[in-house]
Amino acid sequence: MITSVLRGRLWVPVGVLTSLAYLVHQRRVALAEQRGPHGQHPVDRSLLELKMVQVVFRHGARSPLKPLPQEEQQVEWNPRLLEVPPQTRLEYTVTDLTGGPKPHSPFDSQYRKTVLKGGMFAGQLTNVGMWQMFALGERLRKSYVEDVPFLSPTFNPQEVFVRSTNIYRNLESTRCLLAGLFPHPKEGPITIHTDDASSEVLYPNFQNCCSLRERTRGRRQAASLQPGISEDLKKVKEGMGIASSDEVDFVLLFDNMAAEQAHGLLSCPTLKRFTQMIEQRAVDTVLYMQSEDRECLQMVVGPFLHILESNLLRAVDPASPTGKTRKLYLYSAHDVTVMPLLMALGIFDHKWPPFAVDVTLELYQHQQSKEWFVQLYYHGKEQVPRGCPDRLCPLDQFLNTMSVYTLNPEKYHRICSRAQGRNSEMERD
Repeated sequence: MITSVLRGRLWVPVGVLTSLAYLVHQRRVALAEQRGPHGQHPVDRSLLELKMVQVVFRHGARSPLKPLPQEEQQVEWNPRLLEVPPQTRLEYTVTDLTGGPKPHSPFDSQYRKTVLKGGMFAGQLTNVGMWQMFALGERLRKSYVEDVPFLSPTFNPQEVFVRSTNIYRNLESTRCLLAGLFPHPKEGPITIHTDDASSEVLYPNFQNCCSLRERTRGRRQAASLQPGISEDLKKVKEGMGIASSDEVDFVLLFDNMAAEQAHGLLSCPTLKRFTQMIEQRAVDTVLYMQSEDRECLQMVVGPFLHILESNLLRAVDPASPTGKTRKLYLYSAHDVTVMPLLMALGIFDHKWPPFAVDVTLELYQHQQSKEWFVQLYYHGKEQVPRGCPDRLCPLDQFLNTMSVYTLNPEKYHRICSRAQGRNSEMERD
């Protein structure tokens, strides 16, 4: 079941890791005399050259994944919300990671079984979400095409690698982002790469990782019984007229509230009155499910961190073949991807990642010292990762931060195989 994760197509050879470690050590020795008393030395930013960008983003605004229990509490999700803005149109094709046919999407099949009031399906990207993603693409264009001539003005597959989870709202979100980033399309469709659900690592894979499934089994329901959470949940349910026996928790409440607010369709005054509490308790529920445990967080986001790390290592390795390192990597993911990613990097603000939010990693090289640096952004704002002295973080220190949670495929397989189980309690956004 899990063996498909072990395909070697995405992972960096051990020799590259060893080479980087040696290079980092040599640079540390060479620059030791230049560093100040705290191991830092001033960096002339005018001598920094942008070498690579990685962008991880959540899809745009969508319909809820599950409706609220009573029909009078539900808003109407009119199919007119699915109309595609002309500016966001772009031709694309979807392949698996090796260039083969698009895998089947079991999640889309499940979403189509839930028809919301008004006629839309659960989890559908709306034109509000399409505009959000188009705006993110325009922002990336301004940063990396117009302000800094880093990318070609038209899509170049030698420069840009695009990957998405195999869920329609994510594929469509990627289309809209690309339309904003490259408004003058190339001839023919742009390829978006995806993976089979059985081996996907752009979200926590509870079906594939037995240990993660066992560890989180029942914890979503148990979270609603925790002191503080249970009292607040009772208060909100009573305010909304939801029976105590109805299986409603803060994650379901927040999912409906966030989707409704994004479209100006708030269904219940109680949701507006308790907005902050519902969001905070939804975050508390997820943190309780994951136990804020290192190994759990490794299983949730570790394989994806390894991919991000591998891209960095290839970019700085002088032995990397020409054309194997892209300038831009785009990853279309989910809130359950972004949240643990922020936690692993030490920049989680205890707020639920909004629709169309992005985490961006920029890799720079100093043209005189040849040192490498990483600049991290969340939602367009500069961040200081855990363990870094400043917003401009030396690559070796950034890699040290990532290494706490990064899992290579062998270790991921070993940890995930410790337990057996059937179903996960946690849902993907």
